[in-house]
Amino acid sequence: MKRLFEVDPWLVATHHLDKVDRRLQESITAVGNGYMGLRGNFEEGYSGDSLQGTYLGGVWFTDKTRVGWWKIGYPEYFGKVINAPSFLGIGISVNGQQVDLATSRYRDFYLALDLHQGLLTRRFVYLGDGVEVRFEFARFLSQTIKEAAFVSVKATVLRGHAAVTFDASLDGQVTNEDSNYDERFWVPLHEDAGAKSIQLQTKPNPYGVPQFTVLLKQQLRVNDQPVSGQVATTSGQLHEQVKVQLAEGQSYQLEKDAIVVTSRDVAPAAQATTAAQLMKQVTAQSFAAHLAAHTARWDQRWAKSDVVIEGDPAAQQGIRFNIAQLFMTYYGEDKRLNIGPKGFTGEKYGGATYWDTEAFIVPMYLAVTPPEVTRALLQYRHDQLPGAFHNARQQGLAGALYPMVTFNGIECHNEWEITFEEIHRNAAIAFAIYQYTAYTGDESYVKHDGLEVLVGIARFWVDRVHFSQRTQQYMIHGVTGPNEYENNVNNNWYTNTMAVWELQYTLERLAKGDADVVTALAVTDQEKQHWQAIIDHMYYPTDDHLGIFVQQDNFLDKDLRPASTIPVDQRPINQHWSWDRILRSPFIKQADVLQGLYFLNDRFTKAEKERNFDFYEPLTVHESSLSPSIHAVLAAELGKIDKATELYARTARLDLDDYNHDTQDGLHITSMSGSWLAIVQGFAGMRYDHDQLQFHPQLPKNWRRYQFKLNYRGRLLAVDVGQTVTVSLLAGPALDMAIDGKPVHLEVGDGHA
Repeated sequence: MKRLFEVDPWLVATHHLDKVDRRLQESITAVGNGYMGLRGNFEEGYSGDSLQGTYLGGVWFTDKTRVGWWKIGYPEYFGKVINAPSFLGIGISVNGQQVDLATSRYRDFYLALDLHQGLLTRRFVYLGDGVEVRFEFARFLSQTIKEAAFVSVKATVLRGHAAVTFDASLDGQVTNEDSNYDERFWVPLHEDAGAKSIQLQTKPNPYGVPQFTVLLKQQLRVNDQPVSGQVATTSGQLHEQVKVQLAEGQSYQLEKDAIVVTSRDVAPAAQATTAAQLMKQVTAQSFAAHLAAHTARWDQRWAKSDVVIEGDPAAQQGIRFNIAQLFMTYYGEDKRLNIGPKGFTGEKYGGATYWDTEAFIVPMYLAVTPPEVTRALLQYRHDQLPGAFHNARQQGLAGALYPMVTFNGIECHNEWEITFEEIHRNAAIAFAIYQYTAYTGDESYVKHDGLEVLVGIARFWVDRVHFSQRTQQYMIHGVTGPNEYENNVNNNWYTNTMAVWELQYTLERLAKGDADVVTALAVTDQEKQHWQAIIDHMYYPTDDHLGIFVQQDNFLDKDLRPASTIPVDQRPINQHWSWDRILRSPFIKQADVLQGLYFLNDRFTKAEKERNFDFYEPLTVHESSLSPSIHAVLAAELGKIDKATELYARTARLDLDDYNHDTQDGLHITSMSGSWLAIVQGFAGMRYDHDQLQFHPQLPKNWRRYQFKLNYRGRLLAVDVGQTVTVSLLAGPALDMAIDGKPVHLEVGDGHA
C-alpha cells in the first residue's frame, strides 16, 4: 500500500513532489468535466518521468489488430483513445533559466485537488541564482461551458529581481505511449496566429471510422483583461510569450482560457467561428465568476450524492474522491458517451466502454443522479444494437452480442479469451435494464427500446448454448467468466445462471411490451418454447458435499489453496507469474460465482451465500479493481463486518493507496462506484426487492456514524446510521418502506428511527 497524499475530508493534498512516483501523482490529480479531461501534468512542463495525457470524450482511433495467428471472427481493428492536442502548457523561465521541477531547485511544494469543486491547485518557491519566486497555479475544466478550460498562474518575487517569461502554448505534436506506430495520430490542418488557434485532424484510417477534427483556441488575461503576447506558430503548435520584469515583493497573475471544439459537435469549417463565440462568452466573465458557476454546479450534485463518514478520515476521503472522479468523467450530458475504465486519466484499456458500466456504475447512478442520467446509459446501448448484431454475425451466431470493448458498438478488442469468450457481459447489459426498471418504476424503456435489446440478447444465448445428449441438459462451453484468471472453460456457473435469468426476464417482459415492438420483434411461440426448455434444463455445476455452486466444470480439480499462501513478494500475481501459471492456479481475479449471488441476491438463501462466500473469497486475489466491492456487499450481508470493512477500504482507496500497483497508468474509474455500493448496499443493506425499498443497517466498528442521500422514485431520502438509525424523507410523495424487515411509513419531514 502506497500513500502519497495526506488524509483530508475534502482534499487530496501533498507537500511532497515524489519524483519516483510522479505518474501516480499525475493520475490521482486528474481532472475532467465529462467532455474532456487531463492528467495532473505540470503547466510549465516536467522533463522527468511523466505520462502526458489530455483526452477528449468520444475521440478515438483505429489501430490495426495485430495477432500472431489470425482467427476468423477477429475484429479488423483495435480501438483506442488517443492523446489529444494539449491546451495546458504555460512554460516559464526566470532570468533566462527554465523552471522545471525535475531539475530546478525549489522549496515549499504543495499540490491539492479540491474534491468539492474539481479544482487543482499547486504552488512552490523557485530558487534561482539570487532570486526566489513563488508560483501559484489553479486549474479547472468548466462544468457550465463544457468546451472551456481555465488555468491561472501567479508569480510573486520573494527575493531579488526576476525577468519572467510565460510561454502559453497549444500543442498538437503529441504521442501515445501505447502506440504501435512510430508516426503521430494527429495531422496539422491550420495554425492561426491572429486567432490564437490550431486545428488538427486524426490521420486517415482504412476502416470507415470517421476522422476527428479538433480546434484549440486560447486567450491570455491579466486582471480579467485580455492581453496579447508575441505569437509564433509551427506545424501543429502555437506559442504565445508574455514577458514581465518583477522587483522584490511584486506579483503578476496570468490567466489562460482555452476552448476545445471537436467535429463530434461542430463541423470543421465552422469550428473557428464557434470557438470565437465561446471565447467571447468566456472572457465576458472573470476567472472567479466562472469558478463560482462551476462550483455551484458541483454544489447541486453533492447535495444529492455526498456520503459523510465520522470516525474514519481515510474512509471519508476515499468515498468523496471516488464520487468526484466519477462525476468528472460522466454525468449523462452526452448520450453518445459512456464510462471507460480509465475515464480521462490514462491510455490503458483504450478509453473504451466495458461491461463495468452496467454492472457497477448503474446501481449507484440510479440513486445519486437524476433518472435521465442512467437512462442515457441505457440508450447508449440501444443506439449501438446494430453493432451488437454485427458482432454476433462475425461469430456465426444469431442475435446480439454486445462488445467487450467498444466506442461505436463494434467489438474492437483483440484478445480472443476476453473478446469472444467473456460473453457474460451480455447479461450485464440486460441486468441494467432490469435494475433501472425495478428502481425507478419507469417501464417506458423496457417496454420499447429495452425490449429490443433483451430479445436480441436472448436470441444470442439460444444460439450459443448447446444440448448435451448425454446429460439431456443445455450447456455453454468455451467461455471466460468474470474471473479472467481462467480462460476457455466449460459451464461457468455465473454465465449459465445469468443466461437463464435473461431468458426468463425477456419472456416476462415480452408479455408486457408495447404492441408495435412485440409485433416487429416477431418472437414465435416455437421460439418461446425453446427458451423455456433452456430455462428448465440448463446445467449448473454444483458440489453437494461442499454445498457450493462450482465456478466451472473442472474448478475443484485444481490445487485448491488460499491466496494467503502466495508469498508477499509475488503479489500481485499478474505482475510476477506467467499467464500459464495463473491459468492453472486456483486463484480468482474477481467475484465470479459471487457476482451471480450479488446480482440475483433474493434468489439464494443466506446459507447458500455463506457457503459460497467462505469457499471462494479466500481464493480471491482481488487483482481486478471490480472485485472488492462485491465481496464487501456480501460480507456485510452475512454479518462479516470486519471483512466488509477491510474490503471497503480496498475499494474506496484502491487508487489513493495504489493497492494493485498500477494506478500510475490511470485511475480505476468504473470501479469507483464500488465504495458507494459497499456502504449503501453493504453496510446499510439497501435493497429494492419486490417493489419495496428496504434497509438492514450495520455500523463498522471504527466508524461513529455514516450518512448518505439517495433519489428514489421522485423522492429524496436521507439515511443516518450511528448508534441509532434514522431514515428521513426530504422531498417527494409519502413512502412505505422497511427497516430490518419492519414496515415504515414516511411523510416529508418525517424521520424514522
